[in-house]
Amino acid sequence: MQEHESQQIKLSPIGTIHSPFQELDQMPIQPTSRLSAEGYARIYPQYVAGLKDLEGFSHVILIYYFHRTERADLTVTPFLDDQPRGVFATRAPTRPNPIGISIVSLKGIEGDIVKLGRIDILDGTPLLDIKPYVPEFDQHDDVRTGWLQSARGKIEGKASDDRFK
Repeated sequence: MQEHESQQIKLSPIGTIHSPFQELDQMPIQPTSRLSAEGYARIYPQYVAGLKDLEGFSHVILIYYFHRTERADLTVTPFLDDQPRGVFATRAPTRPNPIGISIVSLKGIEGDIVKLGRIDILDGTPLLDIKPYVPEFDQHDDVRTGWLQSARGKIEGKASDDRFK
């Protein structure tokens, strides 16, 4: 198998995520925080047909582009820790490929609008994909959380700050 270090990958947004979070220091750091809010995604017309049958799911996985990220770091100090960690052991936005994921509740679909609950995403974020959350596929019993084990229960009221600007 050949390495593809110089291979270019072209992605195009399928829509835009809208939320009440205008600045990084206003938003929750994960959708499970009590600071998360309702919002919506407006899907571009050419992709609306892809929403067929999605409304039967209670949760969706949003895959999006961290459009306000201005740098890539291989070591970061994450929100729930005071130790530098490898970026791939975190969900920090300052990554070589600034792609984010969030599992959020699906409140409904009206035309090109996907109504969402418990989002933690900046307003205006480009949406790359939506996938249904399926517990049989996505939930595991034999989970280890590495350095985050000591941070269990600390996310509830934790908001973002300016460390990743």
